[in-house]
Amino acid sequence: MTTLRTVAGGAARLLAAVQQEYPNASRHVMQDASDHVTPRQAHPAFFSCFDWHSAIEMHWALIVLLRFQPDDVPADEIRAVIDSHLTPEAIAAEVKYLETHPDWERPYGWGWGLQLAGELEDWAATGDPDAVRWAHAVRPLARHLSAALLGWLPRLRYPDRSGTHGNTAFSLGRALAWPDAGARQAIDKAARQYFDGDTDFPVRYEPSGSDFLSPFYSEAVLMAEVLDADEFGPWWARFSPAEFPESFLTPAIVSDPRDGQGVHLHGLNLHRVRGLRRLLPHVNAAQRRVFEVSLRAHEAAAEEAMADDAWVAEHWLGAFAVLAFR
Repeated sequence: MTTLRTVAGGAARLLAAVQQEYPNASRHVMQDASDHVTPRQAHPAFFSCFDWHSAIEMHWALIVLLRFQPDDVPADEIRAVIDSHLTPEAIAAEVKYLETHPDWERPYGWGWGLQLAGELEDWAATGDPDAVRWAHAVRPLARHLSAALLGWLPRLRYPDRSGTHGNTAFSLGRALAWPDAGARQAIDKAARQYFDGDTDFPVRYEPSGSDFLSPFYSEAVLMAEVLDADEFGPWWARFSPAEFPESFLTPAIVSDPRDGQGVHLHGLNLHRVRGLRRLLPHVNAAQRRVFEVSLRAHEAAAEEAMADDAWVAEHWLGAFAVLAFR
């Protein structure tokens, strides 16, 4: 059975990824012929893992493993690398870049940035001196992202329900980790506005060809977070289909693990593990039996996903494994 301790066995790969600058898809929008920078110049904290959001989520994954499985990871090496990346100077440069490029990495990178900051704040409250230092360093980034999120949500008329980076519910779920009352209130309001009226979600359309998120589980898990127990039950009864098709309950098939888009489906299987585990306490007995069978199948598929050592998967998939089994 896969557990967070099992995932920790791959921590060395995550550690290597957060130090690897190239290849890199920086997605830097150049304003003129002189406007070109290396990933490390633009992002001294999060220059690695092929792109900025992957660098953030993989730093978060290492921090979770270091926090909860310290005896199962190269702890001293992880602390040293995190210490060299999460400095006040590096984070100040990250904030400056975001100020100059205000819509960049919205919403996916924003959500993961707030997830990272929230994790550090929670750990720092226990008194770990490294966590205290890192939380202090990352706080300006979180404050910027939180303010940007609060400024953007009132302008977002329609949510994104795709299975990729634009998914609104997934990013809002990540942002809930940041312990700010104003942000929490705004996310609660947005979630209700966007999703409270959703009924009979069309799970038969999952998955699409390059999904790494389940639109169904992204939304359901977010609503389980923001709704009270007496609200979630009626909402779930409206939202979930009367029957779940087999295509939704069985793991997605990754036919070419070297295809950077097709390998996303490994992430989908891991994301479904997270969704199933989060929702099991909230469903009725009949649905629970169906979900438990689906969970076992997806956990088996997760082992295949975590064994994939191609860079197209290795630069991000470890974070989804941590998210699934935390």
